[in-house]
Amino acid sequence: MPFITNKPQQVNLTGKLKWVEYMANLLDDKFRIPGTKFRFGLDPIMNLIPVAGDISGFLVGAVLVWVMARHGVSRKVLILMVINICVDALIGAVPLIGQISDFYYKSNSRNIKLLKEHYEEGKHQGKGTGVLVMLFLVLLVFFAAFLFLLYAITKWVAGWI
Repeated sequence: MPFITNKPQQVNLTGKLKWVEYMANLLDDKFRIPGTKFRFGLDPIMNLIPVAGDISGFLVGAVLVWVMARHGVSRKVLILMVINICVDALIGAVPLIGQISDFYYKSNSRNIKLLKEHYEEGKHQGKGTGVLVMLFLVLLVFFAAFLFLLYAITKWVAGWI
């Protein structure tokens, strides 16, 4: 099967990719707090272990994206999926904020939703160039903010000396 295509293929999620959907559910939505509709999975629990939990969640998410990509998703869907797992990993790496976000930002479930939209509804077709441009602009803004913050910190430290 092709690695990346621009045409949707009919993939039966009850067949070949059912285990990917199961893993995403296990990581993001397996457990429910009694008396509520709030669901969570193993990902936020794994992330209680500093560094190792974040890395393991990212690696599992990356493997799931790789498997989904092997079944012929469009380049745009693939880019959106990679962005989802990277955002989850970056926010998840921040102490306390990352722990809280792991309960709400469920990248694997988002990726399964993208996969279903792609195959079942024919959404997200194309090369994803617009997504890449948007990602580049966002990264550029973050880099500029980082440089400004670095400049402000050095000025502040220089004022103490």
